[in-house]
Amino acid sequence: MKRKISIYTASAIVVANMIGTGVFTSVGFQLASVQNTWSILLLWLAGGLLALFGAFAYAELGTHFKESGGDYIYLSRVFHPLLGYLSAWAGLTVGFSAPVALAAMAFTKYLSPFGLQNNMWLAIGIIVLIGLMHSFTIRHSSRFQNISTVIKVLFIICLIVLGFFITGNTNSAVNFSNSWKSEILKPGFAVSMIYVGFAYIGWNAAAYVVDEIKDPAKNLPRSLIGSTLFVAIVYILFQFVLLKNATVTQLVGKEEVTFISFDNLLGSTGGKWVSIFIAIQLIATVSSYLWVGPRVTMAMAKEYKLWQPFAKKNTHGIPVAAIWLHVFISILLALTGSFEKILLYAGFVLQLMASLTVATSLFLKNRQPGTFITPFKPLLQIIFLLFNAWVLIFTIIERPVESLIGIGIILAGAVIYYFDSPYPAGQ
Repeated sequence: MKRKISIYTASAIVVANMIGTGVFTSVGFQLASVQNTWSILLLWLAGGLLALFGAFAYAELGTHFKESGGDYIYLSRVFHPLLGYLSAWAGLTVGFSAPVALAAMAFTKYLSPFGLQNNMWLAIGIIVLIGLMHSFTIRHSSRFQNISTVIKVLFIICLIVLGFFITGNTNSAVNFSNSWKSEILKPGFAVSMIYVGFAYIGWNAAAYVVDEIKDPAKNLPRSLIGSTLFVAIVYILFQFVLLKNATVTQLVGKEEVTFISFDNLLGSTGGKWVSIFIAIQLIATVSSYLWVGPRVTMAMAKEYKLWQPFAKKNTHGIPVAAIWLHVFISILLALTGSFEKILLYAGFVLQLMASLTVATSLFLKNRQPGTFITPFKPLLQIIFLLFNAWVLIFTIIERPVESLIGIGIILAGAVIYYFDSPYPAGQ
């Protein structure tokens, strides 16, 4: 009998997907456009609310279809197989592979105090080792994911406590003036939401492995909604801590903002230890995406001939071939792209595909028994879709190169779909 994962492991997958590269690196890029603390906190609050609204919709979709595969299943079954295909393609090329690449790149960046920054061999080694970890059984994956997520959560909570209750010896980037009223109307505020949206990616993670969860009708909504609320609170508090312990000049345009803030707060020795633990907790991020992403690829591979080799499982039900395809693409992205550019075009694609998927919850028919119902439906879905459309439009205007890369990735998937062919129904 196939082993099922508990609500705790399902929640660990969500939390590990969410608390990753973005929360530790994004504020430096945001400060290039918005510098009022209210503006920054509003960005992260808005991102949390949108993630929560999305989690409601995915809980509804996951408890209705009860098939692993997430966006691929929902878009294929509700709208058209092409959209499902494009979502799986986007997940393979950037949605799940880009966060793995970014987390591995950030892993080396946060080891800069030890001279290991930008060590690509180390980044590749981390991706390969974690891919190997997930290639055996659900038991192996669950234990590794749970332990690494506990370390991640305890670590970031400790940083928040230290950041609030220890006074450093530096000026602060905190600015509670009224300038936020004009900042939130600027295009830069909308573009900054891409960084926030990327940091919140993962609020839907448990929906991708729903058929591996015990009692999904009850545990899927709990894991999605509870984890998203928890992470949103942590994110808002953590951004304030970063701003409290460093200046705008120190942080703006930098990836290693957490190290900079805590180096100011704790001194060079304390900053080095913080840097080490940031690198360690990013392992849980790599792990969660290499668990979830291959399940989406496998769902597509079961139905399309081009991808058929990646539908194969080992004797324990693990899609080993799909895992190693994701490992390969993640390594390729790490070798060929800059951190910010990958983050922006991946964020653009994921925001677009998440919007399409949330829209499917408005068109469900023949509702299945035990399906979760989104509160205030359809209001929350409409807010989610309108806000995401606003962000995507301003991103195209302000960052056309990265946006065009994202659109190009989707168009490439459409071309491949044209030459691919599905298996006959029921085969």
